[in-house]
Amino acid sequence: MDLQLIDYFIYIAASVLLTIWVGRTLYRNGRPFLVSVFKEDGLADSVNRLLVIGFYLVNFGAAAILINTGGVPGSIAEMLKQTVTRIGVVLLVLGFMHFNNLLVLHIIRRPLRQKVVMPPNYNPYQPAPGA
Repeated sequence: MDLQLIDYFIYIAASVLLTIWVGRTLYRNGRPFLVSVFKEDGLADSVNRLLVIGFYLVNFGAAAILINTGGVPGSIAEMLKQTVTRIGVVLLVLGFMHFNNLLVLHIIRRPLRQKVVMPPNYNPYQPAPGA
């Protein structure tokens, strides 16, 4: 069998398995975080599903583009080198996407966590002095 074909099979299998494993892990473990951000279960679940779909699209797209990198391997050692390099790039893309999602959610969450401090005798129905 052609070494490049073996390379493709290994790369595709590893990329798909890693992406699905990370996506499912983020989906399961991200829900409590999203509920704390959005304070509503339905909205948090919807955002969680949308984030996972976007995660899959970006990572599968990157993996599909990366399959064409490298040349035709002349030996098993070259094939393994190319496969491991591509899988490493896929892992970097997965990690980048994960931290990017966390950063965006942190930015969304920051204003929601800031509490407005009211004066001790604040009455919203009393006119302000001098008004």
